[in-house]
Amino acid sequence: MHFLLIYDFVPDYVRQRTPHRASHLRLAWEAHDRGELVLGGALADPVDGAILLFQGDDERCARAFAEADPYVQAGLVRRWSVRPWTTVVGTLATTPMRTVP
Repeated sequence: MHFLLIYDFVPDYVRQRTPHRASHLRLAWEAHDRGELVLGGALADPVDGAILLFQGDDERCARAFAEADPYVQAGLVRRWSVRPWTTVVGTLATTPMRTVP
C-alpha cells in the first residue's frame, strides 16, 4: 500500500532549512534504502510544502519518519498528515487496474 506524507512548511522555510538539511536528507535516504520511502521532495513555486511517498503494510513508517524528521523537530513544518493513496496506474501501483471491472 502507498501512503503520502504531506508537509506544510512555515513561510520562511527555505531560509531556515540549511542547518537541518543534511540530517533530513540522511534520514530520507535511510528510509529509501530500507524500501519505505519511494519518492520525496518539496513543492515548487512556491516552496510551501513537501510530499513524500511511502510504501508498506500500514502508515507507521511514514508517521515514524515525520516524528524523527529534523525539519519537523525544528518547527519548519507547521503541520503534517499521512494519507493512504490507492495507486492504480504504473509499474509501482499497488492495485493496478488496466480495465474497469
